[in-house]
This record gives sequence, structure tokens and C-alpha cells, in this order.
Amino acid sequence: MLIGIVISLTGFSIDAAKRSKPRVELAPLADYAKFSHSSPREHADLMDRKNCGSCHRRGAGVAPTFPLHKDCTDCHMVQFTAANRGAEVNPICTICHTKDGLSSANPQTKTFPGLRSFRAEYDHAQHLQGKDNAKPAAGCGACHTSAQRGVAQSIPARLKGHQVCYECHSAGKQANDLSSCGVCHSLGSYAPTSTNAPSYRVSFTHADHAGRARLACTSCHDVKGRGLPQGKQVSSYSGSQHFASARAQSCATCHNGRRAFGDADTHDCKRCHKRDGFRMAG
Repeated sequence: MLIGIVISLTGFSIDAAKRSKPRVELAPLADYAKFSHSSPREHADLMDRKNCGSCHRRGAGVAPTFPLHKDCTDCHMVQFTAANRGAEVNPICTICHTKDGLSSANPQTKTFPGLRSFRAEYDHAQHLQGKDNAKPAAGCGACHTSAQRGVAQSIPARLKGHQVCYECHSAGKQANDLSSCGVCHSLGSYAPTSTNAPSYRVSFTHADHAGRARLACTSCHDVKGRGLPQGKQVSSYSGSQHFASARAQSCATCHNGRRAFGDADTHDCKRCHKRDGFRMAG
């Protein structure tokens, strides 16, 4: 019986020792089948605004080119050359290439969705009030063209914005000192400026004012100082005529009965109010 008690206590002490021994958590293995600009730390360090060119270069079109193998093997030679440990393909290769034909001399590149993690920055004051020799010769018209059948003006956005920027920011052009993607782009969310405006709902059109009335952009818009938020860099008129504030720029600033027709010309309301079904109340 004594022997049984000793064996039982010994077993109890062994179980207690197992329970009290701290568990060692192993760090998860890196997943080399996925890519992130912000992690690991080495990728984040490359995301300095001046370092985009370490992997990306300007291509023949508007989209930046994919990194070359050398851009990846400078840091990941071990992953490129290590044995696959039973896997059918090397995981790091599948970041850019499809599995089909991966062993061929020119494997197919994946189709990637548009980036959503980079903001685009543009400063009107820097372009229109900066270096004289770098200003766009066409002024506002270098970037903005007629849109929505003359109602609005286009605003360069996404990859189409590259095409507009490259008209000036290219070798041999007046603003060829744009040295890095980081001049315009950084990590963050992106929301293109809307081409709609409240004044469009009351039948304002750029075509009527810039075309027939021969007004310049600066007749209605003022470029403010540098460094302002995206939607506050250029002033615009309020789309109001009746009971407009005398302290604000509005339709009534010009349509005052002297410079252009105004409130006194109420015999032809539909010169402005063109919405289907419009009628005077009362």
C-alpha cells in the first residue's frame, strides 16, 4: 500500500510540474505568398516618400512598372533560392506571377486591382504661383477640360492624372525636376475631388460663361495660399441669385442688372431655371 501511495504522489508531482511550466509561443512563420507596403518593418522603411524608385519606375504608359527580380532579390535572395519544402511552387513567386507556367522563361504576371492605400496630393498655388518657368503655359486649361457636356470641368484623377502630369513633368519639359513618386503620393486613403458643384443644379454651365461670355477662370476663381486641404485651395462662387448675401461672391455679383441680366429681368426666368417641369409658384 505504501508503494502505491508513493507512485501516486510521484505522478501528481509530475502532472503539477507540467501544468506550472510556462508554454513557449513560437513566432508565426512569415507568409511570403503575400505582399504589403506597410509591413514588415523593412517594407515600411522603403515607403519613405523618396524611396518609391527602389522598386517602381515610370513606364511607357501611365502606370508605374512592376518591380524587377533584382528589386526583390536584393533583400529576398534566400526566399528565392531556398528549397520549396514539398510545395509545388515557390510561394514568393506567386506574389507577382500566376501558378500556371511559372516554370517557363516568361511566366504570366497577375492582374492586380487598383491601389487604394495611397493618397494623391496637388497644390494649385505651387503650380500657378510658383516658378515662372515651370508654370503650365495653358494655365488652368492644362489640367482641366470641358466635361458633362460643357457643364463642368474635368479633374485629373487616378492613373489618368499621370497622363496630365506627364505633359509638364517629363524629361525635356518645363517641370522635369519631379524626381520621386513621393512628391505627390504617400500612404493613406484617397478620395478624388468631385466634379459636381451645387451651382450645376441651378443650370450654371462653364460653357456658357467661358465660351459665349468669354470669361477667364480667374474671373470667378481665386487660387489661395499653399498647403491648404484639397477642397479649399480654390475659391468658387455661391450658386445663388435671389436673396444672395452681399458679403459673398455669388451669381448676383455679376447678374446685377448692369453687368449681366439680374433680378429685374423676371420676364424670362427660364434663362436660368431650365429644369423640366419648372413653373413659377402662385
